[in-house]
Amino acid sequence: MTHDIDALSETASPSPRRRSVVKAAAAGAVLAAPLAGALPAGAADQGPAFLHGVASGDPLPDGVVLWTRVTPAPEAKPGSGLGPDTEVAWTVATDRAFKRVVAKGSMTATSASDHTVKADIRGLRPATDYWFRFSARGAISTVGRTRTTPARDAAVSNLRFGVVSCANWEGGHFAPYRHLAARKDLDAWLHLGDYIYEYGTGVSAPNGPVRTFAPTHEITTLADYRTRHAQYKSDPHLQALHAAAPVVAIWDDHEFANNAWPGGAENHTEGTEGTWASRMSAAKQAYFEWMPVRPALAGTTYRRLRFGKLAELSLLDLRSYRSQQADIASGDVDDPDRTITGRAQLDWLKTGLKSSDTTWQLVGNSVMISPVAIGALPAELLKPLVEVLGLPKGGVSIGTDGWDGYTDDRRELLDHLRSHAIRNTVFVTGDIHMAWANDVPVKAATYPLSPSAATEFVVTSVTSDNVGDIIGDASEALPPLIKATNRHVHWMDPSGHGYGVLDVTTERAQMDYYVVSDRTNPDATSSWDRSYRTRSGTQKVERTYRPV
Repeated sequence: MTHDIDALSETASPSPRRRSVVKAAAAGAVLAAPLAGALPAGAADQGPAFLHGVASGDPLPDGVVLWTRVTPAPEAKPGSGLGPDTEVAWTVATDRAFKRVVAKGSMTATSASDHTVKADIRGLRPATDYWFRFSARGAISTVGRTRTTPARDAAVSNLRFGVVSCANWEGGHFAPYRHLAARKDLDAWLHLGDYIYEYGTGVSAPNGPVRTFAPTHEITTLADYRTRHAQYKSDPHLQALHAAAPVVAIWDDHEFANNAWPGGAENHTEGTEGTWASRMSAAKQAYFEWMPVRPALAGTTYRRLRFGKLAELSLLDLRSYRSQQADIASGDVDDPDRTITGRAQLDWLKTGLKSSDTTWQLVGNSVMISPVAIGALPAELLKPLVEVLGLPKGGVSIGTDGWDGYTDDRRELLDHLRSHAIRNTVFVTGDIHMAWANDVPVKAATYPLSPSAATEFVVTSVTSDNVGDIIGDASEALPPLIKATNRHVHWMDPSGHGYGVLDVTTERAQMDYYVVSDRTNPDATSSWDRSYRTRSGTQKVERTYRPV
């Protein structure tokens, strides 16, 4: 690896911090078993090519992670374990034409990391747009735009984030990513889990796949997970969004297998699919190779980013430490020995929320924290809701894969917010393929007579099936029935697909919900659906009638 963050020419601006160290390292460690993964259209017959786009992520006031994957030769298909070591250079500039270069360096892409590379750049200026690109033996990547976060103590008037989750390749095209990329006004975008799906072809698309997974079988090995990540990174809409702004990503279950926990998953059969430990290890390795994220504590994704004095963003890992999901009939959901966060992560979250001096505390949350009592729903509504929420099939009141299945952790966290008068905590959530706007009550049964400790904005899926896809127009009967037994739920949309835009000022945090016209159409249009906000100090959601 080489690097140079000094002035590069008479026209280049000087290094922001000459004493800073640029860290750049190829990701990963283990050689994959050979597997022929399909290359995107346009693969070069000879020599290096950047077929999977460029990306940046985890911005800091002085740095950001840059990512790409080089294909050094035709045989070096993702997951194959083939291909020569290749030096990859990176360049960062303050202009798209690269006339004002501020940093450059290089690293070696090898088959041990599936020829992915990540450079953790430091020495940049806060709250600044940068452009970056990669090169290898004459091949040059597309150009990406990234942005550093404000200085720690900077007074920040506004932040804007794109928000997405749950992108099933076979469920449709990724038009929501294209529309977010076209905005060109994002400080960053949040991916709240299910970036990829692990299923084999047809399993998660009962109405027939819009397009087909690669590999076509369920992914279980390191080569499989690498190939699936590569397929996702070949999508032009996803490439456009990665090139438009830095991503802040957390995983949920489908990056591993459905309803994953440390000891297994609903969609894993020990023996015929190998050990769960080896499968989860393979999935995590491929994730860190193919995503522009920094491994946090012990290789997990929970970590915290700060955006001046306006907001801190705590990102949760709700798969690596949780207890196994409970059967609701057992009553174990209230067991204080069961956890969704793990003790260390819950203490880390509580300490961070208490000590923060920012106006807003944002929590990137992969599964819904607001309680949901289903109540007496007709069978035609209960059955698809059970399927989407991952509930036991017997007909029950709550789901057990989200915080409803780990009520003592939720009680402890909400009590902590109330007892320490921690205001302006907003959970930003994915997972359940429907959009919601919720207060987070301390005691749901007596709400609104009892207080709200926080608020929650849940975004719908990019393409994954929701209740509307399963039962059509009949799903419109669901929101009033849910709201009747859940007074803290202000709104839910059971049928849309799209994305959110979270806009934060000192006065309020507002989520604008957008839907696309047709998830099966790559040229789908986007339209504003609704907006909800929480005003500073209220801990409650209210509707607002125009997007920011």
